[in-house]
Amino acid sequence: MATALRSLTRAMRRSKLLSMYSSGYMLHSHATSFGYKEVQEEEKSQMVGNVFTSVASNYDLMNDLMSGGLHRLWKDRLVSKLNPFPGMKHLDVAGGTGDVAFRILESINSVKRRALQDSPEDNLLEETQIFVCDINPNMLNVGKKRAQERGLAEDRALVWVEGDAEALNFEDNSMDGYTIAFGIRNVTHIEKALAEAYRVLKRGGRFLCLELSHVEVPIFKELYDLYSFSVIPAVGELVAGDRESYQYLVESIRRFPPQEKFAAMIADAGFQKVEYENLVGGVVAIHSGLKF
Repeated sequence: MATALRSLTRAMRRSKLLSMYSSGYMLHSHATSFGYKEVQEEEKSQMVGNVFTSVASNYDLMNDLMSGGLHRLWKDRLVSKLNPFPGMKHLDVAGGTGDVAFRILESINSVKRRALQDSPEDNLLEETQIFVCDINPNMLNVGKKRAQERGLAEDRALVWVEGDAEALNFEDNSMDGYTIAFGIRNVTHIEKALAEAYRVLKRGGRFLCLELSHVEVPIFKELYDLYSFSVIPAVGELVAGDRESYQYLVESIRRFPPQEKFAAMIADAGFQKVEYENLVGGVVAIHSGLKF
């Protein structure tokens, strides 16, 4: 009975969220955060777009420098939790550079190579579709260039789509999996992005979010804050000639909801079995949920 009541409450909240956005509830201008600044909602998407247009050409290099290369291991962990399979329809949002999509495709190829020893499944790889969705065309161009360098430019499993996490151009119940890595903190309405993720996933589909998060251990937190606010913007200025964009990226992490609160937001969107895993003491967290 209690489980049914919780499910009903979540469904009502989800219905309210969707009706708010679809009925023009957000037509009036409201303030939202852009790092530590308060800006109008209609300004934020443009400002975030400018940030990623600025950093696109140096995105991979800066990720390596800022994380000491650890972002590669974090993305590997994300994909291992997804457990990709041949023939799946997957949506990777805010994934313009292709980092996560390439890992998913390689994992599926590995599964297929093993399966071919036992049965003819050539058609499964052709049916696999990994949609790489990003609102910024410059980030998508970086991903397409990387795909070409990897010999994947003509691979029909990869589909590049310019699109908004808050208004996805995909049908209801159409995806087996949904991932978003280092992207959800940049959307204007997190709740709407989560509602859209829920909408496009099939029953049994998995939601996975890799995001920079909150460190709780006091001494580690002080060191992390010192590194974030002193080193990262300086490296951004030195390598990319853009201090302000990396200052925003650092500030946006601090404005993002803590792990438990974000997990509650995912549950409110309708997902079940919501959980998260902290990596490097909470520097990043992987949140997951299932659509039943």
